Parts: sequence; C-alpha cells; structure tokens
Amino acid sequence: MADIREGSSPNFAPPVEEGIVFQFEDEKGDIESLEFLGLVLHNDHRYGFFFPVEEDLPAGSSGEVLILEVTELDEEGQPASFELLVDEGVAQEVYDVFVEATKDIYRFV
Repeated sequence: MADIREGSSPNFAPPVEEGIVFQFEDEKGDIESLEFLGLVLHNDHRYGFFFPVEEDLPAGSSGEVLILEVTELDEEGQPASFELLVDEGVAQEVYDVFVEATKDIYRFV
C-alpha cells in the first residue's frame, strides 16, 4: 500500500490510498474512469476532486481536474452519489480551498 500524504486543512479528506479510480456513468450512458484526489467540505457541502483517467494517458496528464458535488450519502455517511459541479463561482471557491489544502501533495500551475 502506498503512503498517504495528508493535506494541510481540517476540511480536506484525502483518499484512503493513492490511485483509487471510480467508474461513473455520464448522462449519455458512457462510463468515465476518474482517479479520486480528495474531498473538500465547504459551506455544508461536500465536493470530490478527480482526474480523468484514460487507457493511453496517465492520471493527471491532461491537467484537468473535475469537481463533483456529493448529492447523497450512504448509511455510513460516505458519498454515494455525485453530480458535476456546474456553478463556476462555487467551483472556483472550492478549487481554491482544494489547492490550498493540498499544496504539499499536488502541484498546480
């Protein structure tokens, strides 16, 4: 198991282990593979941060980060359902929180 680096913010939950990939079905029915980078708690909402993963491109190589809002929790309080965050203002706010919380883990340009 890989060493897990910890973020520098109490509202950031890092992945349990590095390299966790989730499969999501989009509105067209296509399956997307996304590597989980962590979860940010912001204004009583939870937001997951993900890198798209493709067979011929390693995670993170596109530089694209997707922000998905947690819309449902399971019986243990864990995220069970997500939706793409489309509000650009909220997306920028939570992205800034994520970048600050993970500054010792990830390098954003």
